[in-house]
Amino acid sequence: MARISKTSSSKDAGAPLADRVALVTGGSRGIGRAIALRLATMGARLAICGRDAKTLETAAAELRSASPQPFSRVADVSRPADVKTLIEEVEATLGPISILVNNAGIGLFGPAHEKTEEDWNRVLDTNLKSVFLVSRAVAPSMIRHGRGDIINISSLAGRNTFAGGGLYCASKWGLQGLSACMAEDLRDYGIRVSLVCPGSVATEFSGHKPKLATKALLPEDVAHAVAMLVTQREGSFVSEVQMRPLRKV
Repeated sequence: MARISKTSSSKDAGAPLADRVALVTGGSRGIGRAIALRLATMGARLAICGRDAKTLETAAAELRSASPQPFSRVADVSRPADVKTLIEEVEATLGPISILVNNAGIGLFGPAHEKTEEDWNRVLDTNLKSVFLVSRAVAPSMIRHGRGDIINISSLAGRNTFAGGGLYCASKWGLQGLSACMAEDLRDYGIRVSLVCPGSVATEFSGHKPKLATKALLPEDVAHAVAMLVTQREGSFVSEVQMRPLRKV
């Protein structure tokens, strides 16, 4: 019977992502920060980006306790020039990206007929266009290396409608379609594209926390789903994870 060395066993158990570089967009707060911390504790070399320099530095400092040299950069991932610079700097510093978590997102809520074109552009550019831009920038390297995980953080709002959710739902319904088509385009190259669709999460995403945080998901719950997706056997593929609080809000 073959013996498993302590070194190999320890690496598999404690650092299953030790040979991988992960980029989490919108990684400075909330769900993104929780995902980045989880992947760092699993051994990945971490890169995060966000729009607010102060919040980003706070998150990077927290990451240093789990990852020796986390990379952080202020970037607006809805802008092609920012995306190009971000990807080039991450790969020059850490190596080829093999895990991409498209988490950057915003929510503007209210009746669609009361919103402006600027509101529409802001939500769709952040929640949908950014996924296209960053995924497009990372995919060629993943294709060359024959593996990769692209995980898009969506929402149950990508499958359900509600009053005041016109702009947000439009962006997330679009993300459902984009992700499913990307999955078909890339799977033959050994690249998995997955969606994580959480329900209500206890963050300040919409400007306030849920009224009953005890009946909401935690950011760490979403991070757990991402960890599951990136540690699947290479021959398996979970296309979508839907998540709900155990108790209804």
